[in-house]
Amino acid sequence: MSDFLLTRNQAGRLLVTLQDGRVFEGVVPVRAFPLQAPEQFVAFMSTEGKEIAWVDELSALPQDMRELITEEIALREMMPTIQRIVSVSTLSTPSTWDIVTDRGATKLILKGEEDIRRLTGSTLIITDSHGLRFMLPDMQALDKNSRRILDRFL
Repeated sequence: MSDFLLTRNQAGRLLVTLQDGRVFEGVVPVRAFPLQAPEQFVAFMSTEGKEIAWVDELSALPQDMRELITEEIALREMMPTIQRIVSVSTLSTPSTWDIVTDRGATKLILKGEEDIRRLTGSTLIITDSHGLRFMLPDMQALDKNSRRILDRFL
């Protein structure tokens, strides 16, 4: 059971109603650990950036509230998955990478090697110069050319 009620208003914005009757419109669910624990630890932030509610386990919420949270997070969180590295402009940084993702071909600009972050043994998050994040779930699963390029930056 939660300490709040989560609904949508007629404009489609999320509303959180606390037990004391206070209502917050336009709340945003934010995962504390989106990659390591996507079904746990979700904060609800007000339009002013203040935390107004917290959930330890999404599975503890009613199905309708879980669906609202999942829908809203899917709208906000987009992390394309890198499937192939086609080429790079230079083997030093900054460099422009031509990549293929699960959402199509694109380019990213890597400012520095520090923008490649290892999550687990073979999982990487690469952040481009605009702050967009790309996931590489298993660098060992890349084709030979992609691995060769990536190895130059690791």
